Amino acid sequence: MFRKILIANRGEIAARVIDSCRRLGVATVAVYSDADRDARHVAMADEAVHIGGPRPVDSYLRGEAIIAAARATGAEAVHPGYGFLSENPEFVDAVERAGLVFIGPSAKAIRAMGLKDAAKALMEKAGVPVVPGYHGAGQEDALLASEAARIGWPVLIKAVAGGGGKGMRLVEKAGDFAAALESARGEAATAFGNSAVLIEKYIQTPRHIEVQVFGDGKRAVHLFERDCSLQRRHQKVIEEAPAPGMTPEMRAAMGQAAVRAAEAIGYAGAGTIEFIVDGSEGLRPDRFWFMEMNTRLQVEHPVTEAITGVDLVEWQLRVASGEALPARQEDLAIRGHAFEARLYAEDVAAGFLPATGRLAHLAFPEGARIETGIRAGDVISPWYDPMIAKVIVHGPTRAAALGQMETALAATEVAGTVTNLGFLTALTRHEGFRAGRVDTGLIGRDLAGLLAAEAAPAAFRALAVLAAAGLDGAGGSERGFALWQPLRRTVALEGFSAEVEVLGPARARVTLDGEVLDCEHRGEWWVNGRKLRARLVHHKGGVSVFGAATFHAALHDPLARESEGPAGGLTLSPMPGLVKAVFVAAGDGVAAGARLAVLEAMKMEHTLVAARAGRVAEVLVVAGAQVEAGAALIRLEDEA
Repeated sequence: MFRKILIANRGEIAARVIDSCRRLGVATVAVYSDADRDARHVAMADEAVHIGGPRPVDSYLRGEAIIAAARATGAEAVHPGYGFLSENPEFVDAVERAGLVFIGPSAKAIRAMGLKDAAKALMEKAGVPVVPGYHGAGQEDALLASEAARIGWPVLIKAVAGGGGKGMRLVEKAGDFAAALESARGEAATAFGNSAVLIEKYIQTPRHIEVQVFGDGKRAVHLFERDCSLQRRHQKVIEEAPAPGMTPEMRAAMGQAAVRAAEAIGYAGAGTIEFIVDGSEGLRPDRFWFMEMNTRLQVEHPVTEAITGVDLVEWQLRVASGEALPARQEDLAIRGHAFEARLYAEDVAAGFLPATGRLAHLAFPEGARIETGIRAGDVISPWYDPMIAKVIVHGPTRAAALGQMETALAATEVAGTVTNLGFLTALTRHEGFRAGRVDTGLIGRDLAGLLAAEAAPAAFRALAVLAAAGLDGAGGSERGFALWQPLRRTVALEGFSAEVEVLGPARARVTLDGEVLDCEHRGEWWVNGRKLRARLVHHKGGVSVFGAATFHAALHDPLARESEGPAGGLTLSPMPGLVKAVFVAAGDGVAAGARLAVLEAMKMEHTLVAARAGRVAEVLVVAGAQVEAGAALIRLEDEA
C-alpha cells in the first residue's frame, strides 16, 4: 500500500478520497487554486500545495504543476478523482514518466474508450451490443444529415469526446438538424477541444442503466447496476441501485457484457459501462445497448458502495499498488437499496441556472451519508461545478430507502444561496418515481408539476416574523421591543408584514393576512396548540425556518429605496461567467427568442435570447469578456 498520495482534484471527491486514505493510514496531499485556499479538502489533507489561479486552466488542468507538487511532497501516486484530468491519457503518461503511479486505468485504456465512435467499434468487435448509429470519421454536414435520415428520426447528435450532456442535442425532424449540429459542435469544441460528433438512434422510452466494473488489468468483475434515468438535460439528478424492475436474466446479461467490455481493453481500476435501455416493454435482455465507458470513478459511486459494502476508493488504491482484484464475482452480492441525490446551488425557477453566494448556514441530517467539499461560510464560486453535496441513503427495500431520502432532504438546511432542494423533494414524492416507473423523460414530461412551488405554511411564516422581531425563544419575551411601549408592533419582512403581540414568557400572537396564530416556545415550537418541528436560524441575509417545510425571509430595510427594474429591452447576465459569443450588432433587427449571446459559467454554456422582438440599440459586451451577475449585455431600442 502507498504511504502518501496526491489528489489531483477538489471539492467533494477530494474529501471522499481523503476519508478512505485516513482509514487505510495513507497520508494525503491536496492541491488548490486561489479560489480554494480555505476549502474543506485543503483543511482535511495532511499537506496542501497551491497550483494557480481560480480558472481550471490555470490550476486543476495544469498537469505539470500537479506532478511537480507530487514530487516535491514525496507522494508516490496521484489519484485523479473525476473530471479535470481524470480521463486525460497525456496526463497519465506524464505521471508515469515522472516515476509516479496513476491510480486509475492505463493511458491505452483511456484512449480506447475516449472517443465514442472508436469505443463503439471496439465494443461491437468484443460482442457488446451497441445503439444503431453513425460513428464514422466523415464530418461533412451533408453526410451527417443523410446518415441521420438513414437511421430515422428522432436522433441524438453527440460529441465523440463528450460527457455530462455537453455537445449533445436531440433532433426530432430533418428541418432542425442543421441548427442542432452547429450548436452541438460549438459546445463540444468549447468543452473538449474537439468538435467531431456521432449520430445515434434516439430511444423513445429510454432508461439509463450503468454497470460498475473493476479490473486489475487481467480480469474484471462487475458490482451490479445503477439506474441513472432521472435526468434533466442529460444531467443526472437522483441515482439509485439496484435498478427498479431489474430481472436476474437482464442483470446477468448486462453484467457479462460490461465485464467483456472491460476485459477487452485490459482495464485496471474503477470504471462504468453506460447502457441505454428500451424500457417500453419492461427490462429485457435484448433491449440494452452500449453507450460509452467512463474510465474513472463516477459521481454516483456511493450507491454501489452502499449495496455491496465495498469501498471502491480502497480497491483503487490496492490495485494501483500492485494487488490483485480484492474479490471474485461470486463474492459480490446486493444488500438492500440505495439512493443518491445531488444538491446544487441553482435557481430552479429560472431554468436551473447555476447560482453563487456565501453559505450563511449549512446543516445535514444524521443517518444519511453526506459527500461534500463545502462548509457553512464557504462561497459557491462561479469557477466550478455548483454542487453543494451528495445525500446518500440505504435501506432494506426501495420503498424504505426512498422514505429515508425524503426524510433526509427535509432535514437538510441551506441558507445563503438558492438551491434545488425543493425540486429534489418533489421528485421523491412523484407518483411514477415512487412506483419505479422511471425513464430519462420523466422530469421533462412532469416539469411543471415538479416546479410548482408550495406556499409556505402560515405557521412557518409566523415563526419567521418572530425571529425577525427577536422573539425566537432565545432571550426573553421582550427582545425587540422598547421600554414604555406596548408589547405589540408591526414587523416587516420582504414581501409581507405582520402584527406581533407578546403574551408572556416565550409566548406571542402573530396576526398574518387576517389569520391569528398563537405561538409558544417550550423546548419546541407550538402553534395554535400543535407541535411544529421547526428550527429558526438567523443569518446575514435574513432568517430561515427549517423543518417539514423551508421558508427563507429577507429582512425589510425601510431606508432602502425601491429601484426600478431594467427596461424590457435590456438583456442582463444571469450569473457570473465568460461571454463566449455575441451574435448581434447595433442596428440588427431581432425576433423574440432570437439568440443574442452565449455565456459560459460553471462548465456549462447558456444561450441568452431576446425577450421580445426589436432592434438592437447597443451591444455592451464583447466575446471573451468576464462579466458579473446582473451585468448589462445587450440593449434593444425602446418600444414605440
